Amino acid sequence: MTNTPITEVPAHLRAAVDAAKQKVADLHAELPRWELVVWTAGNVSERVRDDRSPDGTGDLLVIKPSGLSYDDITAEAMVVCDLEGNLVEGDRAPSSDTAAHAYVYAHMPEVGGVVHTHSTYATAWAARGEEIPCVLTMMADEFGGPVPVGPFAIIGDDSIGRGIVETLRGSRSKAVLMQNHGPFTIGGDAKAAVKAAVLCEEVARAVHVSCQLGEPLPIAQEHVDALYDRYQNVYGQR
Repeated sequence: MTNTPITEVPAHLRAAVDAAKQKVADLHAELPRWELVVWTAGNVSERVRDDRSPDGTGDLLVIKPSGLSYDDITAEAMVVCDLEGNLVEGDRAPSSDTAAHAYVYAHMPEVGGVVHTHSTYATAWAARGEEIPCVLTMMADEFGGPVPVGPFAIIGDDSIGRGIVETLRGSRSKAVLMQNHGPFTIGGDAKAAVKAAVLCEEVARAVHVSCQLGEPLPIAQEHVDALYDRYQNVYGQR
């Protein structure tokens, strides 16, 4: 995606960007709460859609600055970037994962939120380069099958983003275990991506424990499909 550089937040997006800053700041608190991160690792971002730019080139993303302590995260501290990862607003350098987030948004228009953590059990599966098999109904509900593994990629450019997109495009999973790195999750918005990160770690832990006890029992694909359809389309308040 290439477009004329955005040098400031357009006036018609001001309220949406400010709301996203508050939402993303608040959601960062969920990562240490659920023990998904340590120190300054991990990040949450949300897309701000520009309805005046139907091709998505005017969309922005809100993410935390690089190396910012979770105790210091506020709405005012959040930074705004375009979908090429360029800083549009903020006085701090964006997260080192910004290029990956931006690439996902640029190439998966349905995605409105991205989360990256180094949660212990999901990262342990990533270190082995092994997908988490779908042996729990919770996995069928949320991920529609196993949690897949993405390729090894070096942080700093869009290589991680490319791996995420290549792995999740066409997949029902909202999570990918980037090999030797850790989990990335996506969602319709940032809250949905955080939920996916929490559940990814939960199933990673449960399946790991199950493997210590013996061979987990797979769920038949027809049941996976039925569980996924019910959870996505019937479960909860509509």
